[in-house]
Amino acid sequence: MKIYGYARVSTFGQDLTSQIEQLKIEGCTESNIYSEYFTGIQTNRPQLNELLDQLEEGDKLFVTKLDRLARNTKEGIEIIEMLFAKGIKVHVLNVGLLENTTMGNFFLQTLLAVASMERNLIVERTQEGKAIARQREGFKEGRPNKYTKKQMDHAIGLLETHSYNQVTDLTGISKSTLIREVRRRKLKH
Repeated sequence: MKIYGYARVSTFGQDLTSQIEQLKIEGCTESNIYSEYFTGIQTNRPQLNELLDQLEEGDKLFVTKLDRLARNTKEGIEIIEMLFAKGIKVHVLNVGLLENTTMGNFFLQTLLAVASMERNLIVERTQEGKAIARQREGFKEGRPNKYTKKQMDHAIGLLETHSYNQVTDLTGISKSTLIREVRRRKLKH
């Protein structure tokens, strides 16, 4: 019997360290921990696929949370059922050991359904927040402008007597930003 661990974060801004440390506490060695940066919506997760191929009957797989293993309820059930069929035990650290029993399967389906519902609620709340924000006067979707109107007016004014490169050196505003602003203003008039 071998012990394996799987850790995943959704973005490169997130850190795998805490998941990996938790897996080590449970007895996973560095060489048996598979980790990757992939969003939950991506289907191709090479490290997970390699791990699933590596697991054999009697092995135990540790994950910190169920949603780290699966993208959604359907996939989670498929992965766990496949692991159960191979005789592999799955230990979800914030839940406990999942085994191929009636109660284990019931518990798994319930957990994955709740996790899926939570993700869907987050998406709904985000969309509702955006819809409310769009109704506000002056709302602009996307990142806020890096430069104020006054800074852009000054830079565009400098273009009357200076080259793009000179204005970039004087203001710190990139040439591409200046070109976009000039085009935007021409379209307005």
